[in-house]
Amino acid sequence: MKRFSLFFVILLLQVLVAAARDYHAVPGMDTGTLQDLIDKASRGSGGRVVFSQGRYLIGQLELKSGVELHLEEGAMLLGSTSPYDYMPVDAKETAGDRLKDNSHRGLIVAKDAKRIAITGKGIIDGQGQVLALNIDSLHHIGELIDPNYNERRQRPGELVRPTLLNIVGCEDVRIEGVCLRSSAGWGLSFNSCRDVVLRNLDIHNRAYWNNDGIDLTDCRNVMVTGCRVNSADDGICLKSYDPDGGNEDITISDCEIRSSASAIKFGSASFGAFRRIQIRGIRVIDTFRSALAIESVDGATIEDVVADSITAVNTGNALFIRLGQRSGDRKGVVRHIRITNLTAQIPFGRPDIDYDLRGPEVDYFHNVHPAPICGIPNNCIEDVLLENIHIVYPGRASKGMAYIPLWRKGDVPEREEKYPEFTMFGELPSWGFYLRHIRGITLKNVQLALEADDYRPAIVEEDVEGLIMENFKAE
Repeated sequence: MKRFSLFFVILLLQVLVAAARDYHAVPGMDTGTLQDLIDKASRGSGGRVVFSQGRYLIGQLELKSGVELHLEEGAMLLGSTSPYDYMPVDAKETAGDRLKDNSHRGLIVAKDAKRIAITGKGIIDGQGQVLALNIDSLHHIGELIDPNYNERRQRPGELVRPTLLNIVGCEDVRIEGVCLRSSAGWGLSFNSCRDVVLRNLDIHNRAYWNNDGIDLTDCRNVMVTGCRVNSADDGICLKSYDPDGGNEDITISDCEIRSSASAIKFGSASFGAFRRIQIRGIRVIDTFRSALAIESVDGATIEDVVADSITAVNTGNALFIRLGQRSGDRKGVVRHIRITNLTAQIPFGRPDIDYDLRGPEVDYFHNVHPAPICGIPNNCIEDVLLENIHIVYPGRASKGMAYIPLWRKGDVPEREEKYPEFTMFGELPSWGFYLRHIRGITLKNVQLALEADDYRPAIVEEDVEGLIMENFKAE
C-alpha cells in the first residue's frame, strides 16, 4: 500500500511539473501574440514565457497569476513610444484622490495576481524620453490633454507617464536579475502588494524628470537586496496613501544608489503606517539630497526603523527625520528610530553637478545645511538613537552668505504644512545637526568633522528633552 501511494505521489509531481511548461517568445512577435502566451500560461498550472535573444517592441503587457517572464541574456523588451499603447491599472480604491503622484499605467502591469515573476539577464527598456516627449507634444496640440500638466516645469504630469512595472494588489512577486532602463516616469511601482522579492536588479532610470527607481506603496513583507539604482529622483521610496494601510516588514539591504533626490526615502506621501523597516549595507554615491530621509507629514506612524551600515559619499545630506502636519487631522508619530554605523561625506558644491538631470536647487542664499531632526510644536519625535556616526562637512560658511545667530534660533520657521525636505527651514544656525521638538535622543560615538572652518556650532537644539551624548566629538 505504501509503494502504491508513493507511485501516485510521484505521478502527481510529474504531472504538475509537466503542466508548468515553458512558452517561447521569439523576436518579431507583436504585443497581442505575447499577451496570448501569458494568458495561456496562466490558464494552465502556470509556467514561464521565455524571451530568447533579440529585440521585442511591445506595448503594455499584463502579467497573470502563476506566470514568470524569463529574459534570456541578450533579450531586450523595448516599450512602445505611443501613449495610446498604455492603459490605466486601477489602484486600491481606499487611496482615493491622494494617488496623484503615482502613474496607473505601465509597460508591464499586474492586478490582483499571485505567484508572478520576472527573471533572467535581459533588459527592459521603456524608451521613456521619447514616450514622454510624445505625450508632451500631444498635450500641446490639443490631441491628448493632460489635466495635471506641470505648467511651472513645462512637463507632463506623473499620471500620464507610464512606469516600467506597475504591480497592484499582488502576492508572491519576484523580480530578479534583469536590467531595467529608461521609464517615462517612475521605474518599479508596487501598490498594496505583499510577499515581494526584488533581487540583483540593475535599474537606470534617468530618461526624464521625476524618475524614481523603486516605489513601495502600502506594501507588506518586502525584501529589496543586491540592487543597483541610478535614478533622476528618489532611489528607493516608501509611500503610503491608505490611512488604514502602510508599509510593514520591509528589508532593504546591500544596495548601491545614485540619485538626483534622496537615496532612501519614507514619504512624502505618508497617510498610513511605516513599521518594522530594516535597512542595511547601503552605498550612496553622488546623491543630491539625503542618503536617508524619514518623513511623516500626513498623519503616518513611523516606528521601529533600524538603519545600519550606510556609507554616503558626495551626498547633500546624511540624514533627515521630519514629523510635520501637511494634511489630515490625525497626528503623525515618529519614534523608535535606530541609525547605526553611518558614514557620510558632504561636499561644498552640488553632488550631482555632472548629471544631465539635476535636482532642483533652493531659491535662497544659504551655507551648507546640517542634518535636521525636527518635529513640530506639541508633537515631538520620540526615542532616536544615533550610534557610530561619522560625518565630514566641508565648512566654509560665511556670515555674508547667510546668518542666523544663536540668539535668533527661535526665528527658524516651523513650516508644519510644507513639503518635507532638509532645506525646508532656510538657513540654520548649526553645521552638523539641527535638533528640534524631540523627546529622547541619544548620540553615542558620534564624530562630526570639518574640512575647513565654520563659524557655527556643530549642534543646535531647541525644545529637546532627554538628549544624551556619549563619546561625542566635533571639530
